[in-house]
Amino acid sequence: MMLRRGFILFLPRLVGLLVVACCSMSIVYMLACTPKGDNQQPPLPRVHSPTVKEGYEAILQEREEQHHNYIVSLKKQIAQLKAALQSRTEQLKKMQNQYPNPLDIWLDHSNPEKSQANLLAFLRSQVDKAEVHSGVKLSTEYAAVPFESFTLQKVYQLETGLTRHPEEKPVRKDKRDELIEVIELAVGSLNKPEGVGNAKQRVYTASDFVEGIYRTEKNKGTLYELTFKGDAKHQFKKIVLFRPFGPVMKVKNENVDMADTLINVIVPLAKRASKFRQFMQNFREMGIQQDGRIHLTVVYFGKEQMNEVKSILENTSKSANFKNFTFIQLNEEFSRGKGLDVGARFWKGNNVVLFFCDVDIYFTAEFLNSCRLNTQPGKKVFYPVLFSQYNPSIIYGHHDSIPSLEQQLIIKKETGFWRDFGFGMTCQYRSDFINIGGFDLDIKGWGGEDVHLYRKYLHSNLIVIRTPVRGLFHLWHEKQCLDELTPEQYKMCMQSKAMNEASHGQLGMLVFKQEIETHLRRQKLSSKKT
Repeated sequence: MMLRRGFILFLPRLVGLLVVACCSMSIVYMLACTPKGDNQQPPLPRVHSPTVKEGYEAILQEREEQHHNYIVSLKKQIAQLKAALQSRTEQLKKMQNQYPNPLDIWLDHSNPEKSQANLLAFLRSQVDKAEVHSGVKLSTEYAAVPFESFTLQKVYQLETGLTRHPEEKPVRKDKRDELIEVIELAVGSLNKPEGVGNAKQRVYTASDFVEGIYRTEKNKGTLYELTFKGDAKHQFKKIVLFRPFGPVMKVKNENVDMADTLINVIVPLAKRASKFRQFMQNFREMGIQQDGRIHLTVVYFGKEQMNEVKSILENTSKSANFKNFTFIQLNEEFSRGKGLDVGARFWKGNNVVLFFCDVDIYFTAEFLNSCRLNTQPGKKVFYPVLFSQYNPSIIYGHHDSIPSLEQQLIIKKETGFWRDFGFGMTCQYRSDFINIGGFDLDIKGWGGEDVHLYRKYLHSNLIVIRTPVRGLFHLWHEKQCLDELTPEQYKMCMQSKAMNEASHGQLGMLVFKQEIETHLRRQKLSSKKT
């Protein structure tokens, strides 16, 4: 009993000793096995330690040595870069001596400041020659250098080259790289801070690019005008760049607010009520519903079908709640120039963009923006090259049915052509039209009046923007060349009629239709015999 009682008393002590021993061994193991980091800093001495001053001095000395070594390393790298730069500079000088620059005669390398000033003056003179800031007087309509237009995906070109495609993805690598470089440089320019304020600036990307136009003059350089989406609806950013046979120069960076820019669409008309109904469907969808900043002026000649035309106009006004229209009736022989001139002068409001249009034209809301962006009072007028539709019955003659109008409006060499000989569809501010003298009212009937107005603008100091656009179509209709036309007008009318029907290849198939059918019959007979 005594032994058992003693063991029971001793047992708690034994357990306590074992617990203490285990804890001690755990602490020793943790201290012994914990890894030390490579960058572990020595612990700071405790405040009350007798070696606090010596400890701080040792740490500061160690830190100072580290910074000194880092500075020595940086100086060594800078020296190496200077040596490499000196070597490259000497190589460049040797190349320049071997292949002298034609500008060396003009640029004095012994005087860097004068050389830089001369170069800058030369580049700016190239900008002035390229009609960036003002137009130059031209002798004929053929002297104008047209622009090409482009988006992120395609280029719309007058010079179709070997492919003969009016629109295409840039096939040549140099053209593709050129346009990509210009868009990237414009985006970079837009993203550069314009001021020292702390306001958060929007970041532009290539997806904000809307459209651009460019043209190259061989003795000057390439001028680019790029349009980007702005900060709000109907606001845009326009970047003008110029490549004077070398690096691209930023010429202009401006905000363009078109929210209050009204377009007055002027349509001269005589009869053709069914065509006017089709035109008003397009006008309602694109002009009223999608754009909304538009006025319509119809100048009607004669009285035949006039009530039907007025009824179509009034019905559209009621159904679309549209009041911005003017109807002018003239009791005289139809004259397109007279109708447009009367419609332009009838406007009594503030200065407005005039879009001279025809009843057989289809336009998009995007085109109306292009009309605004490419006109500027006292500076620029817009002469778009529209895409003219071939005869649908010829194009789709082998189909079961002719597609809807919207499906027909595609830009391909099989469906139409750039109407680069036509100058009738144009956008300009009313003030410029009045100042230039308007149309020649002695011209009667069809054709000629548009070329005369175009020549007036070319002979002025205004910049004429001539470019194909993707949102303006001439709808096919059968042409009637009347006997009353002058010989020159009749010839122009017949040329337009021939070009309007079909492509060269499609017309050839019609000419040789009988021969082709004979060949097919022979082929069929020979296959039966075998």
